[in-house]
Amino acid sequence: MTEPIVMKGLGKDYGTFTALGSLDLTIPAGTCFGFLGPNGAGKSTTIKILTNLIRPSRGQAALFGVDVQRKPTQALRKVGTVIETPEFYGYLSPLEVLAYAGRLRGMSKAALAARSEAVLKTVKLTGWGDKRVDTFSKGMKQRLAVAQALLHEPDLLILDEPTSGLDPRGMAEVRDIVKSLKREGRTIFMSSHLLGEVTEVCDAAALIDHGKLLLQGTLDELAKRAEATLFQAVFLAPLNPDELVWIGGLPGVKSATDSGNGVVEIHLSGGPEVQAAVISAIVRSGLPLTAFRPVGTALEQLYLEQIKETAQ
Repeated sequence: MTEPIVMKGLGKDYGTFTALGSLDLTIPAGTCFGFLGPNGAGKSTTIKILTNLIRPSRGQAALFGVDVQRKPTQALRKVGTVIETPEFYGYLSPLEVLAYAGRLRGMSKAALAARSEAVLKTVKLTGWGDKRVDTFSKGMKQRLAVAQALLHEPDLLILDEPTSGLDPRGMAEVRDIVKSLKREGRTIFMSSHLLGEVTEVCDAAALIDHGKLLLQGTLDELAKRAEATLFQAVFLAPLNPDELVWIGGLPGVKSATDSGNGVVEIHLSGGPEVQAAVISAIVRSGLPLTAFRPVGTALEQLYLEQIKETAQ
């Protein structure tokens, strides 16, 4: 079976600025794939190339084996997209929005009526079909955008930061919809700058920054690769300078920084064995240690370390 998305050497320059370097990435069918990176990393540029909104400076992008540049209509036939912030004519209702989109795609009236009802149910807008869109919250408009993308029953759904700008409730609603689509076995390619969002929703992910692919794999593979290296040690009382220096000199400790109020941030260079040895040494020393915990998850630390390295 032809893979839904294949990118080979894909890049985009704007004058002397490189928005996307040379991206090689393949998305398997049936995968919910997170395209992760900070704002300005090149995520939206990649998605705009995939959907033929902009042309690449080099490389090739194919959807279901069809070159996007050479045959855009054929390539995008089985694709539904939500790109950046969706906008609708406020005087239209969701049913009218979907009718317009369906006519553009050549859908029959019978198919359009059946699918409109189905997709509004999927995005939890049943009962709102005849209401004016200008009365909708931003989260409801985002859900309508997803409904529009699903109208023609696409095999691939491309979502560009689908929860961007939403309040917590709106973010949760959109994530729930993506999860339900994932359970249906759809292939989903979703960009996000939120690691928590990707780990909650996706099966696999790629991390991109400054237009470069830094790492990729299933979430299990990335989690195994990630090891927590930054920890918080909490003491009953603040340490004196000599005690802080002593901790900083322990085997496997790269640095020990006083954060105030008896909290010391310890950066380690090894895995669980080093953690255990450092904790044992501190306890044996008699220092009143009350807690020793990682700062964030190991995957979060890997994410931040990778981004920090590209910024240097």
